[in-house]
Parts: sequence; structure tokens; C-alpha cells
Amino acid sequence: MQKIISAIVSDIGRVLLGKERQVKLALACLLSRGHLLIEDLPGMGKTTLAHALAQVLGLSYNRVQFTSDMLPADILGVSIFERDNGSFRFHEGPVFSQLLLADEINRSSPKTQSALLEAMEERQVSVDGETRTLPDPFFVIATQNPLHQSGTFALPESQLDRFLMRISLGYPTREAERALFQGVDPRAELRQLKPRIDGSALKRLQALVGQVKASDSVLDYLERLVSFTRQSPDCSVGLSPRGALALLHAARAWALIDGRGHLLPEDIQAVLPSVAGHRLHSESGDGSQLVERLMHQVDVIAA
Repeated sequence: MQKIISAIVSDIGRVLLGKERQVKLALACLLSRGHLLIEDLPGMGKTTLAHALAQVLGLSYNRVQFTSDMLPADILGVSIFERDNGSFRFHEGPVFSQLLLADEINRSSPKTQSALLEAMEERQVSVDGETRTLPDPFFVIATQNPLHQSGTFALPESQLDRFLMRISLGYPTREAERALFQGVDPRAELRQLKPRIDGSALKRLQALVGQVKASDSVLDYLERLVSFTRQSPDCSVGLSPRGALALLHAARAWALIDGRGHLLPEDIQAVLPSVAGHRLHSESGDGSQLVERLMHQVDVIAA
């Protein structure tokens, strides 16, 4: 399995140059059965990363471009009356795929954004009084542009909390950008990607994440981090139990990707900004500063 994980990271790295850490974080998110939010400027490779993950993991893939006039039915599906048999037939929307890319999700209205809440939490959708199960596995990868750009709607806290991780790709390294200038075409590399695993193998990897052992001392460190967010006057909202479990699951996935069957404090620290940054709030409104304080003020080993 370790060879497979390394091959997956390497394959995606040929498409998304110089972003190995972000690729590993995205993979850790999916192995933790979580949903991923990618926030960055346009043109940074957000859509490319989502498509590459779907290709390499062998997942069925649908992409939806969110716009201000989009309706929930455009995502979930709609029942259409068929005159031939005199009955309504449900036509599935793009959400009925194993990996849904919600591209520029914050350009749609809150009503449309909320259509994904049940799907992300329960892996099902309710339309016309009937509940329909989504494919297994099911992931949402959403991209969003910075809120200072025109035509965006901020995601509410309830929607943000459904995303296990939020990452940012950032500008490419000098070496990666030079490779692009010299003719390396990520789109061509993307078309050449082949599935490394299938759905059943992905489920086995997810099961292995749950088997990564966490010692009492590591869990004590995790509890101190969570308690700090709830007790610090700098945090207006601390980590919820769901946020704390997300941190544990993501850290276990990071350890698995790193080739270990046990958890280290460094694993928690590696995923902490991506898991906690969008869940913590302060008067400044930027959770990244709170995460920095967590890193420096919470002792790894209790005094």
C-alpha cells in the first residue's frame, strides 16, 4: 500500500508541479473520508488538482461551475413528467458521482450552497420527499476565490465545517514555473494519468487509516490543543467535537502517507492549519494566526 500511495503522489506531482505537500494534504483528506475546500486565486491549479485526484484514484467525476443564477436542482437533479407513461421520472444531477468538483462554490447563492449540506454529511440527498443514496465513496472538492473578489458569497460556518480541510496552493516555485515556461503542459500530463487504484482499494486504504495507533501521550497533546481553542480569549469559537475528530482522522491519514502505523505529534502539527484554520474565529477574523499560537503555546509534552 505504501508503494501505491507514493505512486499516487508522484503521478499527481507530474501534473501539479512543486506542490507535493498540498497533494499529500488533499490525499490525506480523501483517505479520511473528508471533503476538501481549495481556496486560492484563479489559475493556480485548483481544478487540475481535483481532476488529477479523480483520475488517479479511479473515481467517477463530475464538475459543476457554480454561478449566481444556479438552483439546487442543477446539482441534485429534478423530476420530469414523462407523457408516454404518465408519471414523473427523476433525473440525477451531477452530485451522483464519486467525486464532485464544486468549482467556485462561493459564486452561488447561500440557497444553492446549502443544497450540498445533506450530501456532504449523510452521503444522501432528499428530493421530492424521497431519499436517494449517493455513490460510495463520495467526496466533494470545492474551490473558492478570495472573498475580496467581486460576485462572491461567503460560505456560512455550517458549510465550512462540512469540509474536513481547507488548503491553498499558492504561486508555483521558481523551478516549477520555469518548467511551465519551457513547455511542460499540465493538461497533457493530466490526460495521460491512469488509475492507480479502484474503489475497493481506496476503501482498504481508508480502513488502514483507522488502524493507525495513537498513544495516550499523543491523544493528551490533541486534547490540550482542543482545550486551548475553547478556553483562549483570542478564540471566539473553539474546535467542536467534529473538528477535534477531523484533526485526529487527518493526522492518522498523514501518518499512513508517511509510511507509519503510529501517530506522532508532528502528524497533528502537519495537518493542523488545514483542519483548524477555517474552523477557528477571532476578532481579527483570521484563523491562521490562531493556529500559529496553537503551535507555539501548547506544549507537546505536558509540564
